[in-house]
Amino acid sequence: MRIVITEFMSLDGVVQAPGGPDEDTDGGFAHGGWSHPFFDPEVMGGAFDDALNKAEALLFGRRTWQTMAAAWPERAGDPFADRMNAIPKYVVSTTLGDDELTWDNTARIPGGEAVARIRELHGRDGGDLSVMGSPTLVRTLLREGLFDELRLMIEPVILGGGKTIFPGDGVLHTLELVSTVTSGTGVHVCTYRPVAEG
Repeated sequence: MRIVITEFMSLDGVVQAPGGPDEDTDGGFAHGGWSHPFFDPEVMGGAFDDALNKAEALLFGRRTWQTMAAAWPERAGDPFADRMNAIPKYVVSTTLGDDELTWDNTARIPGGEAVARIRELHGRDGGDLSVMGSPTLVRTLLREGLFDELRLMIEPVILGGGKTIFPGDGVLHTLELVSTVTSGTGVHVCTYRPVAEG
């Protein structure tokens, strides 16, 4: 399975809480919902539709999974929501119990086994394993080189601090830009793939 990561991102690299004010206030983050003014249904919505249509399963970190699990089941009847609810889902967590996996078709990957289990999924045949949000998990995937495509929706806003997906380990990772489109709201939807070393 290809691992495809899709993120809303500010110009200064912040991915924290794009969806709402209470989504993630860690570190005193006060700009939750910052992506809404820039959402373009045609360009950005199309990118998410494409990602979901090619996905065989979804992969989340705990916080993002909990946010999604609280939102999508209520939206049943919309084709995108129905697909989100029906598709197999994996959540990486050291704290969630199996009895808390209330969102249909969710399996837990214990945090300590995450890299090995995700490598196993990556090695399988099939469609994409799509990752949305989940900055802590994505930082690990990028550090491990465990991804095939990185889709960034870079929005024309500077947030001045917050969570990022980029590892701070000083290791060089070279990517190639394979496509870019600009929305009417000034968002650059850029798709990158890792460049094979050597």
